[in-house]
Amino acid sequence: MAYKKKTKKVKRQVSAAVVHVKSTFNNTLVAVTTPEGDVLLRGSSGRLGFKGSRKGTPFAASQIGATLAKEMSVIGIKTVEVNLQGPGSGRDSVVRSLQASGFNITTLRDVTPLPHNGCRPPKKRRV
Repeated sequence: MAYKKKTKKVKRQVSAAVVHVKSTFNNTLVAVTTPEGDVLLRGSSGRLGFKGSRKGTPFAASQIGATLAKEMSVIGIKTVEVNLQGPGSGRDSVVRSLQASGFNITTLRDVTPLPHNGCRPPKKRRV
């Protein structure tokens, strides 16, 4: 079997990006994408070494924002749109850490799905 030479992955130079923040009660997930939707970077509080209930804290979320901000500056990102999803406590912390890192935040959008009528409720309890 012949040895196949691996091609080196080229880092893209992107000036604008979209940051998707999904904040639940147990964890915070952040994905940095191009405006078309191609994922460039991603991070979570579990990836940074937080375990258990500490993953859902605002401090863990701010740490995610800080680490992703360093990686985003290498790519060349300057302007950012932020999509926030979920009811967790890490929503604001990610935005604050991005702002503190010097990114120009153009839009803050809440994309939490809301049911129009929801699921069918369980049948009445008979005692």
